Amino acid sequence: MRTKYLIIGTGGVGGSIAGFLGLAGKDVTCIARGAHLEAIQKRGLHLVSDIKGEHTVPVKACTEAEYTDKADIILVCVKGYSIDSVSDFIRKAAHSETLVIPILNGYGTGDKLEQRTGLKNILDGCIYIVGFISGAGEITQMGKVFRLIFGTRTGQTIPAERLQAIQNDWQESGIRTIISDDIRRDTFIKWAFISAMACTGAYYNVPMGALQSPGPERDTFAGLSDESTKIGRKLGIAISDNQTEKNLQIIDALAPESTASMQKDLEKGRQTEINNLLFNMIEWAEKAGVAVPVYQKVASKFRIEYAATTIPCFRSKVL
Repeated sequence: MRTKYLIIGTGGVGGSIAGFLGLAGKDVTCIARGAHLEAIQKRGLHLVSDIKGEHTVPVKACTEAEYTDKADIILVCVKGYSIDSVSDFIRKAAHSETLVIPILNGYGTGDKLEQRTGLKNILDGCIYIVGFISGAGEITQMGKVFRLIFGTRTGQTIPAERLQAIQNDWQESGIRTIISDDIRRDTFIKWAFISAMACTGAYYNVPMGALQSPGPERDTFAGLSDESTKIGRKLGIAISDNQTEKNLQIIDALAPESTASMQKDLEKGRQTEINNLLFNMIEWAEKAGVAVPVYQKVASKFRIEYAATTIPCFRSKVL
């Protein structure tokens, strides 16, 4: 029996995963909405990929309300500020053996989801990719970087063969997949990387090409990476001495015209991940007693306003 995949959030990350899995003939259902959902239902998912080329992929798609099945693997690919809004649906879509894998720009997401859903088989994960919705029903995946890391959280005893089966499925689909031996480390490193990438791009309002050659943009990215490494070590996370160099290598492999989704959202005046990617990093620095002058420099450009709800709404302004 084929594994049933449910992807919650068919944006750049979820849509790219769905496209690659669908091209390999996997059983994939996407949760989407609006014109994006209608286009996928009518024509399939249009994938424009620097790795796979251009394809129309026949994946199933519906709203949360329309989904009545039970998934074997649930991939949570929404933005961090949407975790609360999808928790009830995750619980509804899971059976007793379902594995839930959050693929978000954040740290400690698996713990948060377990608290909100009561489910125990929630792993943690992260992804390195540049992907975005480029039109209704269309996902563009840029560059040659597509690396997905997942693993068990502390105290979990998921059979190794289950993890291996997932890895095999994804690698057959063209997704470079790593089973982490320390997912706490790997999710922190990814969160720190995307934080530095998004904050630098937003601060200078430039694509990644500006970070790929010597200059203030590259120096700022390196400075943010150095500071997050210090924070991680204070939190007891094993981070290598050359993490900034590794981050720069990833930046250099990205399409020069690519930008982080936070930057796109800021430009369009939409809700963003600036709290998670910028201000939360500064909060962790304060708790850890780490000075972060480069992060403070970036933060000085933005002001954050909280709406009177449990989910913050953000509006960026130049001070």
